[in-house]
Amino acid sequence: MSYEQKAKEILGFEIPTSVQAEGKPMKAVRTGNLIYTSGQLSIKNGEDIKGQVGHDISMDDAYEAAKWACINCLSAIKTQVSSLDEITKVVKVLGMVNVKDDFNSNPENNTSAVINGCSHLIFEIFGDAGKHARSAVGMILPRNYAVEIEMIVEVK
Repeated sequence: MSYEQKAKEILGFEIPTSVQAEGKPMKAVRTGNLIYTSGQLSIKNGEDIKGQVGHDISMDDAYEAAKWACINCLSAIKTQVSSLDEITKVVKVLGMVNVKDDFNSNPENNTSAVINGCSHLIFEIFGDAGKHARSAVGMILPRNYAVEIEMIVEVK
């Protein structure tokens, strides 16, 4: 089964190609066989997912927010290739989580657990090709978004 078909089966919808606004930073850039995405935000079907995780937004909702930021990364990648099927390897994920200073002091509530929403989706869609390096950091995010994710993928 192709990655496009697998994503549609898992999500229940086809991942669209992002619209690149004229005069704005690129959503993704290709150099050789690598595609780098800009930071993609936690936006679900046009609805912003905002708030500090563990304060304004629950861990479950933050996990879901990371999943949507991941979907938006895949959508950005499609601005550079015709299909997700051109991806040969997910190389790196950088996950940024909007948190208060003491957030990572709780073993169950941490930035890594939030960004698992992205990583688990990648593993489901890409299998072995989805095994990636990853960083998950807590910070104050612009405009109070819950999660922002960047990806690097290798393509054919």
